[in-house]
Amino acid sequence: MSPTLVRHQLPNSATLPCAGPAAPTGSHSRTRDWAEIQERMLVPLYEAAYDRLGIGPGTRLLGLGCGSGLALLLAAARGAQVSGVDADESRLELARERLTPDGMPEHTRVVSGGLEAAASGDVAFNVVTAFHPVGCVSTVEGLTASLTAAAALAERGSAVVLGGWGPVERCATAGVLRVAQRLADPPDALAPGSSRWRLAGRDDLEELADRAGLRPDGSGRVACPFGYADLASAVRGLMSTGLFDAALEAAGQREVEKELVEALHPHQRADGTVWMPNVFRYLIARTR
Repeated sequence: MSPTLVRHQLPNSATLPCAGPAAPTGSHSRTRDWAEIQERMLVPLYEAAYDRLGIGPGTRLLGLGCGSGLALLLAAARGAQVSGVDADESRLELARERLTPDGMPEHTRVVSGGLEAAASGDVAFNVVTAFHPVGCVSTVEGLTASLTAAAALAERGSAVVLGGWGPVERCATAGVLRVAQRLADPPDALAPGSSRWRLAGRDDLEELADRAGLRPDGSGRVACPFGYADLASAVRGLMSTGLFDAALEAAGQREVEKELVEALHPHQRADGTVWMPNVFRYLIARTR
């Protein structure tokens, strides 16, 4: 097994999936907050999809928007051969630490370039994942291009896993994420490359699969509660998603943090911990 981590650049500056929670952007500390606080919230989503597909030896998995590599690590622990691509070098550095803790062995390639750099010789991928949930108003086009390019590197009939928010009424975090919508100036919130979150549509994943020329082949729902040790950890975790970037630019960090704390108070328990039940969806699609 030889993990491959690639810094991926899409044509026309398109971005990889960014919807909430998404891979973080910005400072090194926020990247660390994502890896140490927020990313683990999606482990039930990763595991449910892996269980359904029987990920293990013989799996050649390509992770789009692999972030700091937790999903890749879980697949590798099952015996899969994993490759990851992401637009953010700081996230890839953390992924390298996780997948190659003793340094970079010669068989691990870290390449700057397009998705083709993730391919290993003539062996095609048989699973592609795009776990960062759909829910950004400005990145569907870029994600479509990324999925289309990835499908071309996969065997015919390979599984492509897409992740997304479940029904808004079953996602307690939805009310908290509305802070980002309210504080962001409308022009900034809709600017290309922004990470503005929106409510999930019932057919978001199916529509994305159709755009990318994929064939839907089943779906499921998974409980992914967001749990934090205290309010400060909750604020740091949520800010690491990138979904508050436009709000930060419009209102400033102090105001965003203040509004976040107020929105989180109803979810704080007597012991000080913060708990928000959520339901996420995943769609299994197939390459044609």
